[in-house]
Amino acid sequence: MSFLDQLNPQQREAVETTEGTVLILAGAGSGKTRVITYRIAYLIEHAGVMPESILAMTFTNKAAAEMAERVEKLVGGLSIAKPVISTFHSFCVRVLRRDIEALQIPSATPGQPPIGHTKKFVIYDESDQQSVVKSVMKRLGLDDKQLTPRTVLSRISWAKNHMLDPQELYLQSADPKTEKIAHLFEEYRKELRKANALDFDDLLLEATRLLKTATHVREYYNRRFQYLLIDEYQDTNRPQYELMRMLAGERHNVCAVGDEDQSIYSWRGADIRNILEFEQDFPESKIIRLEQNYRSTQNILQAASSVVANNLRRKGKNLWTARQGGAKLGYYEAPDGENEALFAADHIAKYLREAAQHGETPRAAVLYRTNSQSRLFEEAMRRYGLKYKVVGGFSFYERAEIKDMISYLKVIQNPDDSISLLRVINTPTRGIGKGTIDTLERLALETGLSLWGAVGEAIRRQLLPQRALSALKSFQQLILDAQAMLSGTFVEHLEESGEIDRVGAGDLPAQLPEAPHTPPPVEPDPDDAAAFDPTEFENTAFDFGGAYGSPDEEESSHTAAANKPSTVFENESRENDAQPSATADTFPAPTISTADILKFLIDRTAYIKLLEAEDTPEAFSRIENLRELVNAAMDSRDRGESLDQFLDHAALISDADDYDERAQITLMSLHAAKGLEFPLVFLSGLEEGLFPHSRTMLQPDDVEEERRLCYVGMTRAMDQLILTRTVYRRRYGTDLPEASVPSRFLEEVPMQLIEELGGRRAAHVGTGTPARPAGRSPAAHDGDVHYSYEDEDQSAAWKRGGVPASRQKATAPAKPYNSIENIAEFFASRGKKFTVPKPPLEEPTGKRGFRPGQRVRHPKYGEGTVYQREGEGEEAKITVQFPRFGLKKLVEKYAQLERA
Repeated sequence: MSFLDQLNPQQREAVETTEGTVLILAGAGSGKTRVITYRIAYLIEHAGVMPESILAMTFTNKAAAEMAERVEKLVGGLSIAKPVISTFHSFCVRVLRRDIEALQIPSATPGQPPIGHTKKFVIYDESDQQSVVKSVMKRLGLDDKQLTPRTVLSRISWAKNHMLDPQELYLQSADPKTEKIAHLFEEYRKELRKANALDFDDLLLEATRLLKTATHVREYYNRRFQYLLIDEYQDTNRPQYELMRMLAGERHNVCAVGDEDQSIYSWRGADIRNILEFEQDFPESKIIRLEQNYRSTQNILQAASSVVANNLRRKGKNLWTARQGGAKLGYYEAPDGENEALFAADHIAKYLREAAQHGETPRAAVLYRTNSQSRLFEEAMRRYGLKYKVVGGFSFYERAEIKDMISYLKVIQNPDDSISLLRVINTPTRGIGKGTIDTLERLALETGLSLWGAVGEAIRRQLLPQRALSALKSFQQLILDAQAMLSGTFVEHLEESGEIDRVGAGDLPAQLPEAPHTPPPVEPDPDDAAAFDPTEFENTAFDFGGAYGSPDEEESSHTAAANKPSTVFENESRENDAQPSATADTFPAPTISTADILKFLIDRTAYIKLLEAEDTPEAFSRIENLRELVNAAMDSRDRGESLDQFLDHAALISDADDYDERAQITLMSLHAAKGLEFPLVFLSGLEEGLFPHSRTMLQPDDVEEERRLCYVGMTRAMDQLILTRTVYRRRYGTDLPEASVPSRFLEEVPMQLIEELGGRRAAHVGTGTPARPAGRSPAAHDGDVHYSYEDEDQSAAWKRGGVPASRQKATAPAKPYNSIENIAEFFASRGKKFTVPKPPLEEPTGKRGFRPGQRVRHPKYGEGTVYQREGEGEEAKITVQFPRFGLKKLVEKYAQLERA
């Protein structure tokens, strides 16, 4: 039987159409890799084409290797020669190693070698590139703090991807910063030429320039490669497009395979116009659509198609599958991010157990928009004792910026930790170089002091140049200030060190938490004059809220959860032994939390400001990671953990476990999931501002790419797809979670395809209706299953086949143990009366008092959802998300808004 018999009619047509220009629009899961490999095999076996005259280019070494392996299995015995299957960059290196000297020009000085690169050029990686830019900036006297090398390289790469030279970039510049970058671009290019070096962007640019300018070289490759195949054509940039045009020659035997609905890399230079305008570039081209999906069920496919159909920039396909029906899409609306993660872990745990009972090999994936979201899911998987693998980035606590801040906390906790100190002593850069560090290490060795002790000794004895001493003093003061904050003696420390005038009283609130509002004194009830006896509760361990189970349950589970962080219950027992009990009218003094220390460090080191100055996608991702770390510290504070317990928790999370490469559970970003498939997929964080991301919401083209990203995520699912969102999500370091607005993508999924999980009514799914009034508390989810982080170890229950303790009783997020609500609850449990004062609630003073999450109607823009409110009264500004017009910021007094 011929291998062609294994193809469906559209696939077979794509394989057998060998001559001329062909665009194969391959929908998700439609077997495009099979079509490419079978097409190569067909050319060799049936069309008699020499293997070495076929060139196939893709984007990753993994994809190239897979294609080569499949082709070898199909036609391995027919010829010793092999087709060239390569990535774009690898192919360009081959071309340049052979012919780059054709670009050289003769030197104007007699006897001097030609000007230009030679075949022995070197390839610079990112670190090498930064070194070049730093040296150029130093030579030009530019401050690398105001204009960082990363920012410069990012803009240079952007210019190269758009095939702009330094002069063109300069002419297009609209501000002094871009003009400086254009000058640096020119000097950078000169330095690379002097070093006979190319960067990764240059490989594409120089290969394209070579084929354009050297006719004999272009003709050689046109004769050599008679058939050209381009994979993932929708992800090509301008240089790759031009390279393809040069290689196509006069024959135009080009086969481009792609899917405009999966174009998700514009931030890397990909240009969707390459695939959308293919027929304009090649009028004689033939379009073949692969519309049969072999991966997903009909319900999943219909839902994904309904979402992406809202895009305008697409060619359109009608995907279908023989897997009719299937499970409906699950939808879970969590009260907060922790609940969302624990729900996913609980569902996956059941899925793994059921798969094991049926002898199946389970695979599940949790997909998220930003890598910073992985933290909650990692911790949830740990609590359930589930092994997982993080793809598309380091584990959250292994990321460089997270390790930096964790190292700062370790030095504050234990200054003698020299390993952590070495990591942060010059991070971010503060002028402490290798020479200074070598001197400190030598001093520590000679005196027997730790590295921290050597810092103090070097400052005391003035053993270093003044500039280095100044930088060391700044670092030492930073650590001492943070230690003083932690011990609650920050103001005293400033007074003793004479720094109080420098800091200023106005700066103190930014570094110290505000004291909690003390309620007005309560007039005691005459009938309850002896309601409170301080001596009655001495040496008593309190359990406020009942979130941690009975003492017997804790004792029995202690061994199984030996590595878990201590609970609030345990913290309180120790604190009661060390200090007098609180009385009704005296409350514990406010303490500095780990989150406060982190915010202090981020502010003093200007870590986020430096990343913002880089203005690159990588920098924004790192900023989000830092903010998520602060959120983790806020969660730790809510659990009553101290700094050392938070560090222990982080150390356990970041332990290097040996994960199986065939991991049953995979955590990954949506971009990293491209090309993969899983029986069970969780698509999380479907909220406006998160997915679609806030940075994309002002440009229609960017929103369309976010919708394509959603389509990619949905079509990774084979059997079951679950969509999740939170009603409240903690933003950067806020004390209280903020209300979220359901993602517009949820509204685009037909309601009949949705099955509500967790007992909530999905009123807003597919209808454009908001989830619920934004003023409702997460604790008000009546009937919801509440997965709580206060149940420290969820693993024992699901392994026994039972239900986690948090499933047995819906509990609100635990309040601090010394909150007035919990004190009142304790008295009530003892039959005593304790009246909690009820401060008057402030009503909105605006004309209508619109709040986030509410649906409104505008006479011009139609119906929309309130996204944000700034200020009060009639001058309040209301940001509204209108489906057809995007975000609009309106002054409430003039907005003419009505409730929808």
